[in-house]
Order: sequence, then C-alpha cells, then structure tokens
Amino acid sequence: MKNHVPVATIMTKNVIKLNSTDDLTKAEALFKKHHIRHIPVVQGNTIVGMLSLTDLLRISFADAVDEEAMEVDTTVYNMFSIEQVMARHLVTVSPETTIREVAEILASREFHALPVVLDELLVGIVTTTDLIKYLLAQY
Repeated sequence: MKNHVPVATIMTKNVIKLNSTDDLTKAEALFKKHHIRHIPVVQGNTIVGMLSLTDLLRISFADAVDEEAMEVDTTVYNMFSIEQVMARHLVTVSPETTIREVAEILASREFHALPVVLDELLVGIVTTTDLIKYLLAQY
C-alpha cells in the first residue's frame, strides 16, 4: 500500500455546504437530497463548523432518513439555529495530509468526517466512506 498519498486524491472537492445563517430545514433537505451525513458550515468560504445528520436527529423527532417523506414536522427546527447544533471545535487537515494520517485521526476520534482546508478556506471533505473505498481499491 502506498504510504505518502495525499488526501487530496480521495477527498470530495465539490462540497455541499451550509451557511451559518441557513436553517435546519435546509440542512435536512440537503442531507436527504444528496444522501450525505456531514455538511460543513461556512461563512463565505471559511469553515466555522460541521453539522452531521446525527446532530440533526438528536434534536428532531422527524424521520430525517426517510427519503420518501414529503412533509416533515419542522417545528423543532425553528427552535434551534445551525450555529447552536453544529460542532464548532473542528479538527481539519490540509490537502497534503496523507491518507494514512487521516485514517489515524478518524480511527482515534469519535467523528467520521474531516474538513480539508487550505489557508483557512474549505477545499474539500474526507469521510470514513472515502477511506474505505480507497482501501478497497488497493485490493
């Protein structure tokens, strides 16, 4: 297996993002539409937080996983802002960080996605799924 492959080779570059001023209804719609579980929260292109589907489910009684549901009771979403629900103290990596280093971070922490930043600007996201796909491609 290659030891010094940069995470830029496996990260998602066309990142689905939320602005810190967006609402949680929009977040749920993005999770469902794109079948994703993590969305970086930005102000401009600077990352300020990360919202996960798990974060949203913690505050909601809505079935946010059911893509068939057309109407969701969003009352609880109006009680919170994205900034109140998102994770703020993020671990980030650069595009040059090796895939091995990313795997070590994800294996030792309790999260499943890392924002990839260059000069404080969000340039990608790497998830445990990206790592698994990379490892499978090696065999």
